[in-house]
Amino acid sequence: MLNAFAHLTTVGSGSYLADDVLFLLRPVELEATDVQEKERLIQSRQKHYSEMISQESAPTETHKELYQCAMQRNAARMAVDVQSLVMALDSVCKGPSIVLISFVRAGLPLGVLLRRGLLSQGRDVHHYGISIVRDRGIDMIALEAVIAAHGAEHIVFVDGWTGKGAISGELQRSLKGDMRFPDQPRLVVLADPCGRAWMAASVEDWVIPSGILGATVSGLVSRSIWPGEGGLHGCLIYNHLHDHDVTRDFIEQIEAVRGMLPAVKAASPWTQAQRIELRVTADDAIDGIANRFGITNLNQIKPGIAEATRAVLRRVPEQVLVCDRCDPDVQLLMHLSERSGLTVEEVGKTLGPYRAVTVIRSVS
Repeated sequence: MLNAFAHLTTVGSGSYLADDVLFLLRPVELEATDVQEKERLIQSRQKHYSEMISQESAPTETHKELYQCAMQRNAARMAVDVQSLVMALDSVCKGPSIVLISFVRAGLPLGVLLRRGLLSQGRDVHHYGISIVRDRGIDMIALEAVIAAHGAEHIVFVDGWTGKGAISGELQRSLKGDMRFPDQPRLVVLADPCGRAWMAASVEDWVIPSGILGATVSGLVSRSIWPGEGGLHGCLIYNHLHDHDVTRDFIEQIEAVRGMLPAVKAASPWTQAQRIELRVTADDAIDGIANRFGITNLNQIKPGIAEATRAVLRRVPEQVLVCDRCDPDVQLLMHLSERSGLTVEEVGKTLGPYRAVTVIRSVS
């Protein structure tokens, strides 16, 4: 896998095993931007979010405990959902090999697990981690390198989940008119409450264990950085988090469960009718929140447990909305919100398909 990309300077596999993934990201150094200042620059449009990054701190002991609780509650579910996607891809992808392209970072754990599952089915599979940036597109240098090595026909894109569908929309825009790809790119996720992926294991908004940690479950890499001077998109390596890294442990735990599963029903791509129904329900919920808070930029609404949690960690939130404060799946979000002095409001079923939403504060 490495030889075809020897001309590219990359960060390798991060803290993953070398065979699990190759990051097509170059190492960069970038001074951290304070969260408040970053928010101001984003909302005033002086800088794009992908040009800045804030310091990522080690998870607190409570954060780690809640991650372990999520693993205890949902590792088996994740293993089943991974296997359902493995069975589907094995059936749908008829070529001699399958090429998985995971979006950094949320797609990485799923991509590694899918690779391992497909290998267990006797498939030839290759896995890469590349960048896609909202409003700016996919890293075409990385993508073209993969195509040069393997062709485009058997590429499957991987992300962890969908929120509003911004990344799936960005993928479609990036590949529009490219006859090497279908009009609906093959984007696979675990959870797709808004109906924007090609295929998902479920529509439910649930606490995906890998979705409530950052670098420490994703190979110790940062989210991707836009290359101001061209070339591959970049990332930082967070060696300061080495002692907190659960990247490999997470994979091995899910793999151990998946290896003991009985027969699992394969997932299926959404039908057009399913897709429309999911999109309408999700869009109605987002529109209702936008109207209530007077929001015109929908990027300030972060729906879904994983997106809502990450927004509290990385952005400047105004408020957190949950369906049910006693829901075990939102307890980490509750903890992080209370630690930050944020109001958490219980709003019942008004969130539509989502169990939690974070609203970003207007600071401009």
